[in-house]
Amino acid sequence: MEEADTRALRADATRNRNQLLKAASRAFVSAGAEPSMRAIAREAGVGIATLYRHFPTRESLVDAVYRDQVVRLTDGARDLLAQLPPPAALRRWMDMFGDWIATKNGMLDTLLAMIESGEIAHAQTQTELLAAIDEILDAGRATGELRVDVTAEDVAASLIGIFTVAQPPEHAARASRLLNILMDGLRPTP
Repeated sequence: MEEADTRALRADATRNRNQLLKAASRAFVSAGAEPSMRAIAREAGVGIATLYRHFPTRESLVDAVYRDQVVRLTDGARDLLAQLPPPAALRRWMDMFGDWIATKNGMLDTLLAMIESGEIAHAQTQTELLAAIDEILDAGRATGELRVDVTAEDVAASLIGIFTVAQPPEHAARASRLLNILMDGLRPTP
């Protein structure tokens, strides 16, 4: 009986942690300023003690959300390629990238301080994201559906530019239009 209780507790703890990550992501997107830890716990439907048990500091929560989203982006590239042709996978990945950028809005001060202090390795994240873009570009080049002269750095710079001038969710329609224009430019000319 004790082993079953331990497994249930672990499953419950995992569920709470996942709820907290999702709630924090939503709170960071919708917040103009960094939301309180109490607001994030409330959004997740858990008590503040549960939040602090999983994430003892704001920095540990920001780090977990940031890393979770980087994994979603890198794994997402492979998952999308398994389901969609390369151009469609890239376009869908661009939307995921926009969501990632939007999440940073409500955690920007903490995130910048963590990058500055070396707690988050920005260069490592950049390398991982560029590799994800390259994976999709390589697949598109192999099928002839994406231009061979475009680099992952070109795509990343374009995405940063687009999401700087058209940050979702307020400007989602504009961002979508600009991403579609970018995709048109990524297709080879006949």
